[in-house]
Amino acid sequence: MLDIESLDALIEYLRASGRIKPTEQPRASIMQGGVSNRTVLLERESGEAWVIKQALEKLRVKADWFADVKRIEREATALKTLGRMLPGGSTPVFVFEDRDIHLLAMTAIPQPHENWKTMLLSGNVQLTHAGQFATLLAQLHRASWMKLDELNDLEDRSFFESLRIEPYYLYSAQHQPDAVTFINFLIAATRTRRFSLVHGDYSPKNVLVHLDKLVLLDFEVMHFGDPAFDLGFSLAHFLSKAHHLPAHRHAFADAAMHFAKTYLRSLGMQSDAAEIDRFGAQHALACLLARVAGRSPLEYLTADEQRRQCHVVLDLMKATPASMVELIDTFLDGVTRCP
Repeated sequence: MLDIESLDALIEYLRASGRIKPTEQPRASIMQGGVSNRTVLLERESGEAWVIKQALEKLRVKADWFADVKRIEREATALKTLGRMLPGGSTPVFVFEDRDIHLLAMTAIPQPHENWKTMLLSGNVQLTHAGQFATLLAQLHRASWMKLDELNDLEDRSFFESLRIEPYYLYSAQHQPDAVTFINFLIAATRTRRFSLVHGDYSPKNVLVHLDKLVLLDFEVMHFGDPAFDLGFSLAHFLSKAHHLPAHRHAFADAAMHFAKTYLRSLGMQSDAAEIDRFGAQHALACLLARVAGRSPLEYLTADEQRRQCHVVLDLMKATPASMVELIDTFLDGVTRCP
């Protein structure tokens, strides 16, 4: 089995498979930061650049966490689907896949670009970026709304179960008994709510900012399901960073509010908005807990911040805020007051 981080072997494979010319001398470098894939940047003599990903069976986290490597096939399908749904330049472009060795190639985002998570953690919080993030998500959900018949190649939810429900929700509930009732209810509801495509990993770490425009990455958990999960997952990142960076807390609060309001306005389906808003708040609570008590805790939160976030979330689960805006206010008030 080819290991693409063995760069000479990767280049030989690309030549032998006809992906590049036999005499071509591309430049390859290992990309750091991902936990679920090996990732390599390939810069070709023509000036074209590819990102090549290969799924890992055992993820690179402290806790044992295994996942089916066929999820790379899901990402390839999702990438081709999103190319038809979102504005050009919003995602990389699919190049090729090799299912035998669990490999996917896509176009690299041109330089200069910066990872949005890195920008946010440095205190660079811009409402225009939060607005774009919300608008793209609303476009994805609206374009796929109730179109399962047209998107049945993304119907399977097994990767979502193995990469989100078990390691985030069930694992957290096992370690925080006070959350069991809340999380079990939310899981049951989520399994029945099948309204649109769901990104499943909609977070700042999976966004690059190029020429002040957001480009979305990482679609291996995409499925047809509960759109409110994407809202909660995203909101938990804004709020966790607001908690971690008190000097920028107001900026993050404004960005979170702008994200929630822009999404609901852009979705444009008033009859469904209140329910999505309510479930989005519930998923945000569950994800805020999961990022301190699940298999993949946020690496930037200190031990005191993890303890405080857990305490505030468990308290809010007793009387769940009815909307995302209400959750933003109550959570940030809670972490500000909690010693």
